Amino acid sequence: MGMFSVRKPRRFNHQYIYVDERKEKLAKMEEAAKRELGMAPPEEVKPESIRGKFVEGTTHLKRRKEKGKKPLSAMLLIVFIILLVFLWHYLVTGNWSF
Repeated sequence: MGMFSVRKPRRFNHQYIYVDERKEKLAKMEEAAKRELGMAPPEEVKPESIRGKFVEGTTHLKRRKEKGKKPLSAMLLIVFIILLVFLWHYLVTGNWSF
């Protein structure tokens, strides 16, 4: 069975050396608390902060994004179906013209 089973490669997991995630999280919490109390100006809504939130909320889209797969376009499917119809017509009648 070893011939038919393909081993999966190790996953890439990059650990940042010079980043303190705890300190960044605390800074964000302090900033949010200041905004709630009115000590800091309200945060502006930026398109960059909204972009990608829907993909992060769904598991199947998140997996597709991680893998880098793109969805099959509808135009490609239509062209493929038309080619199959032409091939079927040629096999049945023996000529390419309709």
